[in-house]
Amino acid sequence: MSTDVRPPAGIGEAATRRQVVAWGLWDWGSAAFNAVILTFVFSVYLTDAVGEDLPGSISASTWLGWSLGIAGFLIAVLAPVTGQRFDAAGRRKWALGVLTFATVGCMAAMFLVRDSYQYLWLGLVLLAAGSVIFELAGVPYNAMLRQVSTPSNIGRVSGFGWAMGYFGGIVLLLLCYFGFIAGDGDSRGFLGLTTDGGLNIRTVALLAAVWFAVFAIPVLVKVPELTRPHADPGADKAGFVESYRVLWRDLRDLWSADRRTVYFLVASALFRDGLAGVFTFGAVLAVNVYGIGAGDVLLFGVAANVVSALGALTAGRFDDRIGPKTVIMTSLIAMIVVGIVLMGVSGPAMFWIFGLLLCLFVGPAQSSARTFLARITPPGREGQMFGLYATTGRAVSFLSPTLFGLFAWWFAADRAGILGLVIVLAIGLAALTVVKAPERG
Repeated sequence: MSTDVRPPAGIGEAATRRQVVAWGLWDWGSAAFNAVILTFVFSVYLTDAVGEDLPGSISASTWLGWSLGIAGFLIAVLAPVTGQRFDAAGRRKWALGVLTFATVGCMAAMFLVRDSYQYLWLGLVLLAAGSVIFELAGVPYNAMLRQVSTPSNIGRVSGFGWAMGYFGGIVLLLLCYFGFIAGDGDSRGFLGLTTDGGLNIRTVALLAAVWFAVFAIPVLVKVPELTRPHADPGADKAGFVESYRVLWRDLRDLWSADRRTVYFLVASALFRDGLAGVFTFGAVLAVNVYGIGAGDVLLFGVAANVVSALGALTAGRFDDRIGPKTVIMTSLIAMIVVGIVLMGVSGPAMFWIFGLLLCLFVGPAQSSARTFLARITPPGREGQMFGLYATTGRAVSFLSPTLFGLFAWWFAADRAGILGLVIVLAIGLAALTVVKAPERG
């Protein structure tokens, strides 16, 4: 199997500025699911309002964790073969469109989830299904990176996409907060929507669905469909079960021809889990350890996303000049140092300074991880590799939460949980050092 990463004709050569912007707008729109539905608004609504009076000994939060755990398992199982099949059939853009609007459908249906525990199960099913479909949509989207870039600008294009995601999340969260959530009493936001039956939050879900749908359209219009690559013999004719045999064959071939890809998938899974942990536990640490008021956490979240976006944009240029491995390693080393400093300081001011400094390096590491894989992936197998990228990430997603909890418990202090995150980042950094950097294109 050839590992030459120079793109064949039609891949990355006809990309225009409009196509790059159209591709980035999908990231801008996708923040509607990540930020609004999954992280800050709808999931909180399910646990704090819909499931508040849930009978029985199992809490709504526990049911939420189990449902998302099942979703994560399905993503890990399905992502590689779906990406492989889309590429082999030359239907990457078609798959992105179908999966995106299926996600939008799940989001719109969340409007039906009223503020009553009888609707909790509908909400959990829609959230879990949306999570699976959304993650699968990310596979053909990430695989498109090579279509809208060249070896000389792939870092800037990837950084632009990440930044658009951060900025899109900020804008939509602010719109949702001030329009539908802010205030007290029976009506909220400057639109004055009633909280009866959770109407204000259900309307947020509807707005998020429309937001994602609108900003997903440009990439489906401007970026051409993938030409069938014929790079994976038999994959286009394989049935669903047979696709796993093709995947196993390809992994054996990849291991024999270029083990670097396998090593990178493992290393990136480790440090990406550490990056995820920074955002997962940032709010908890801000309130419980550094004394930031609960009302100011949203402001810190907005600032953190701005800083991460600016970091991704800036690092994209360095990625193209010095390579993604150097950017990732520099970012991880900086985050480890800042994390250690955070364990020794106290007070809101110190958290604002060093917390934002930590976030400055999250965007670059995420963006350059995507370009690293795109640069070393055999042409025509981008979907398969980014499917494996999603799978390996899910496989180790327990590390950061487990180590954070372990050290917080061991030292009887939430502050000590930072050490767990630092250790995960350090393990990822150590694993990355042995991975050969991509050739300069």
